[in-house]
Amino acid sequence: MRLDALLTQRGLFPSRSRAAAAVMAGDVRLTAPGARTAKPGQMVLIDAEVEVTERARYVSRGGIKLENALGLLELDVSGRRCLDAGASTGGFTDCLLQAGAIDVIAVDVGYGELAWSLREDPRVHILERTNARQLDAEQLPYRPDLITADLSFISLTKVLPALVDCAADSFDAVVMVKPQFEVGRDRVGRGGV
Repeated sequence: MRLDALLTQRGLFPSRSRAAAAVMAGDVRLTAPGARTAKPGQMVLIDAEVEVTERARYVSRGGIKLENALGLLELDVSGRRCLDAGASTGGFTDCLLQAGAIDVIAVDVGYGELAWSLREDPRVHILERTNARQLDAEQLPYRPDLITADLSFISLTKVLPALVDCAADSFDAVVMVKPQFEVGRDRVGRGGV
């Protein structure tokens, strides 16, 4: 059986992709004497002894990115009503809730990506199949006073006007800037930023 599948089957991770990410990050190791360094697709016995050295705090690594940004900005999330544009699996949403947000509107153009634990959380309002670029305040249960965005394949310049129009009169925004979508791939070197 594949190691990532075994970890998921044992309930150590919610999905094979999360298990694979943990293995690649070095957070999983085989404990049998003489065991090789683990790889996600490595075939292991069903009773293989494995050790998970660190449990992920959030449903995706996006939560760690946001946690670091909130710390650097000294931005308190407690009691805030939030909107997470580009929610995907929900790393930002999870981070906001764990940091004390009252609730979060999770917006994503995709469908079925949000982690199950967040889908079941009554503090999360899910807007799937929703392009943040065309977001309208009428679609929202409230006007958020904190907006986060981690978007792919679209420039923030195309999305921010709609987000600002939906926001409370006074709000903060924490957005991930991805140069390849802001200045064009031709202006970003082969190695990225």
